[in-house]
Amino acid sequence: MRCRDVDALWDELRGECQASLKETVHTHLRACPSCQAVYEQYAGVAYCLSCLPRPEPSCDLAKKVIQHIAVLKGVAAPMVLSVIATPLGRLYAGFKDQRIAYLSLDTGDSPEQVAGRAERRLRRPVVLGEAPAWLLRTIEGFFSTWKVDDAAVDISDLTPFEQAVLRAAARIPPGEVRSYAWVATQVGRPKAARAVGRVMARNPLPLLFPCHRVVDSSGDLHNYFYGLEMKAKLLQMEGYRG
Repeated sequence: MRCRDVDALWDELRGECQASLKETVHTHLRACPSCQAVYEQYAGVAYCLSCLPRPEPSCDLAKKVIQHIAVLKGVAAPMVLSVIATPLGRLYAGFKDQRIAYLSLDTGDSPEQVAGRAERRLRRPVVLGEAPAWLLRTIEGFFSTWKVDDAAVDISDLTPFEQAVLRAAARIPPGEVRSYAWVATQVGRPKAARAVGRVMARNPLPLLFPCHRVVDSSGDLHNYFYGLEMKAKLLQMEGYRG
């Protein structure tokens, strides 16, 4: 196993993974001096952090952390979240720098609750605002063609693995489906179907990056954040006859 292979497994190790996978990484660490050096550095930082006193809990802590990260990343303006009427009902669309970065179907939550979810997912401040004309045209065009120009979306806040998975899903033609394993193979990690599923479950741009076109190996629709009925409806609207 090469060092870049261990790096590619990072997304798996952050979540649930098989014991055999962890053992594979540990075996590599025992035999790789350069990885051992990096591991020791992180272990030292982790030990120092564990020695610090626990901070007093604060209801504003999460918001302050998000704002601090935004400052570190040089974000001059927050993402703007707007409400748009679509054939599926109300849609919340978040945009920054004239590119769409977040979408959410209306599930009955308040705009403030949706904004809070977007902040936690993208780790950047979110404000409520009106939808500009270009955003309305882009969403209207999507429901006519079931496609969107890559230049109109922004997934730069996601990890490289998440970005690769969503781009692979976007290559599935409208009205067709592919399996999680197919997507995993497309991104060069054929054994990472479960990791692909986790990315789909946290997709900040559903519809535009069509996780509804991804099914399990048997062809069943499997899970969908907005429910299987909505997943089936979207596929039917696109022309799927499976």
